Amino acid sequence: MGKVEQTRERILSAAESLILKKGYSGMSIDDLLTATGLTKGAFFHHFKNKAELAQAVLERYAANDMALFEEFSERADRLSDDPLERALIFLRLFDEYLDGLRAPFPGCIFASYTHERHHFGPGVHDFIARSLDEWCALYEEKLQALIDARQPRVPVTARALAELVATTIEGGFMMANAKNDAGWTQRQSDQFQKYLKLLFAD
Repeated sequence: MGKVEQTRERILSAAESLILKKGYSGMSIDDLLTATGLTKGAFFHHFKNKAELAQAVLERYAANDMALFEEFSERADRLSDDPLERALIFLRLFDEYLDGLRAPFPGCIFASYTHERHHFGPGVHDFIARSLDEWCALYEEKLQALIDARQPRVPVTARALAELVATTIEGGFMMANAKNDAGWTQRQSDQFQKYLKLLFAD
């Protein structure tokens, strides 16, 4: 990564942290300059305005998020041939990632932008919706394979289960930060894993 790319990444990383801490409306360009030690000229060399920065932060967050979950999905497939174990490993890998953090996960850019939706145009909201659908699709694929291989004890769809996972995780982030409890999301994920085991018990 060259110097220009490094500076851009530095800006985006700092902006993401500030948005999660203060919200989009609460973050100022001056806050960002203080956090990065850059000049206004350096900032405007990379971004025309705060809105363009916000879009770049969103796209970076979505790409990093998807890459992480795709890695977990591929690792789960390599570690087991059993559909239930693959789904459980997929979930556990994310739990282990969260366990490695010293504090609660700082939050979700998607949630932050949605909370302040009046600051953004429809293009931003459409991008968030598509990104969440792609995230759910990774879970849905694993869960559909499980349903195809094992009869659930009660009628259920892979999509409904995937949406439950997404809601559990997103809600877990909020509760973890509200309670300052770094293990909150993992405990809820563990409950979902127990539910899967019961749902697909032989």
